[in-house]
Amino acid sequence: MTAPTEQTTTTPSVLRPDLTELLASMGVAGARISEIDASEAGAGNISAYLGWPVEVRRAFPLAEEVTLPWPAPSLAGGLVLVTGSGRRLRQIADDPTANVGALRVHDGGLTATLHTSPRRLFEKLTSELNSHLAVHDDQVARRGLDFHAVVHAQPPHLTYLSHVPAYRDTTTMNQKILRWEPESVVALPQGIGVLEFMVPGSDELMAANVSGLRDHEIVLWSKHGVMARSDLSVTRAVDRIEYAETGARYEYMDLVAGGRAQGLTPDEITRVATTFSVVSPWATAHRP
Repeated sequence: MTAPTEQTTTTPSVLRPDLTELLASMGVAGARISEIDASEAGAGNISAYLGWPVEVRRAFPLAEEVTLPWPAPSLAGGLVLVTGSGRRLRQIADDPTANVGALRVHDGGLTATLHTSPRRLFEKLTSELNSHLAVHDDQVARRGLDFHAVVHAQPPHLTYLSHVPAYRDTTTMNQKILRWEPESVVALPQGIGVLEFMVPGSDELMAANVSGLRDHEIVLWSKHGVMARSDLSVTRAVDRIEYAETGARYEYMDLVAGGRAQGLTPDEITRVATTFSVVSPWATAHRP
């Protein structure tokens, strides 16, 4: 077990994946989200911002001009790969270009060229495109990134716990779900941020989501689902969802069993964090 790290500067060109590799990673991510029952039917969405030159016309030969649902000036000149509204994440791997569109953001960040395939199976991009764009724009502006991935999913145990008032609090949620595996504090050093219920796709949720993802790499939209981000890869964002959902599943099992399991103690979590040089508020503070 090693502590994951995220980049804070641009990615060296030798490490930049090509379009085929990026679409394949979106397919792997979508399949895994489906495997953990976090994407029923057309639920969930994925996007990735690429800040280097990428040729898309062979994969996405059709082009149309679109107005973005939220200004994204920091993404100007870059490309955002986004899943289509209503598409099943489990089907991305079978035909990525039929399920994904590519947005080339124009100067000023108000408009973009949407590149799609003749096999396109969606009318519009995800209805939560505003949240995706706002998070990408905020992270790129603040940290100078040239890659950023965002994944929204609806993991059942995390979502269930957010329906329980006692868990709908960032401190309580992290105390409960980070105690079940030693890996949790390593994979989620800043824990999970908990937001109150807000209407999906709304500007209110978008603003709260952007703020939450400044302090955390995954946030829980109460009574709805989660959004996770990563500077490394789409699959790393999915890893964060999987770790958080695993902790929630253990917590749910313990609730069903009557709360008999101890879980890791605060001291044990701190020892893990110290061993792996992880800086985490959940290893030294907020102890039960």
